[in-house]
Amino acid sequence: MKQRTIDSTISCKGVGLHSGKPVMLTFYPAPEGHGVVFRRVDVDTTVDICADVFQVVDTRLSTCIATEGIRVATIEHLMSAIAALGIDNLIIDIDGPEVPIMDGSAAPFVFLLQSAGIQIQKANKRFIKVTQKVEFHGDDGQYASFTPSDKVLFQISMDFGHQHPSFSQENCQMRFDFSSMSFQKSISRARTFGFLNQYEALRRNNLALGGGLHNAIVYNDFEVMNKEGLRFTDEPLRHKLLDVIGDLYLAGAPIVAEFIGHKTGHYMNNMLLRTLMQKQDAWEWAEYNVERKIPIQFNAELAIAS
Repeated sequence: MKQRTIDSTISCKGVGLHSGKPVMLTFYPAPEGHGVVFRRVDVDTTVDICADVFQVVDTRLSTCIATEGIRVATIEHLMSAIAALGIDNLIIDIDGPEVPIMDGSAAPFVFLLQSAGIQIQKANKRFIKVTQKVEFHGDDGQYASFTPSDKVLFQISMDFGHQHPSFSQENCQMRFDFSSMSFQKSISRARTFGFLNQYEALRRNNLALGGGLHNAIVYNDFEVMNKEGLRFTDEPLRHKLLDVIGDLYLAGAPIVAEFIGHKTGHYMNNMLLRTLMQKQDAWEWAEYNVERKIPIQFNAELAIAS
């Protein structure tokens, strides 16, 4: 299997979820072996920030990366779309400190990048194959692990029961097989979510200034406030998985393993990935071709050869 980039330059505009400020993204094709790199073009001297697990500097409200004190926040939804399309190399110009929230999901980014076209490059694509179990434990029962597998699998569960009566146990756990299930249909449209009392508190602290019912699911004390309702009965859980996929793509390559996460979030995802990458005897580089079955299904029907 070969590396991928986009075929043409494409741009979009939106607002930052927390800043509420307008921001423009422009995506450019990148050469083989380049990786995914954000470029802050609104500062005096353009700063490149690699989409890398060790560049993460903040996970409190989103995943934020930085270089030399210059930050790009809320990258997880975009990174999830990039991961699902199997894009290895990409340059992203951004004229602000936060990726636009769009509709709160990854679907607009999937559509945008597919519209640019997916270009198949000549160099082989590399995967990270987990060879030993790696785990990380957080507070309050939080848990995340990688277990060796020949597929890219995700098993995620949350405990929302104490937060809101709308959450049932059936809607708090799911399994996703990236080798046979469609990210675009099953995961990409799941929106970020929150609770009205939390939203009001964030606004008082000049956060979530760009958030609202147009780009997030909001729960009051009794029900979903969005008039259109949920896109999936377990949409919050699917969005958590969307975040996991984006956060883990900061490894710089797809991870062939089974991920298991309970009550996981950006911090847990980042710490598990750091633990894996630092434990070099727990993984190896792998390549796949026609004879060796590719362990992941990429949503990239428009791919063309370079």
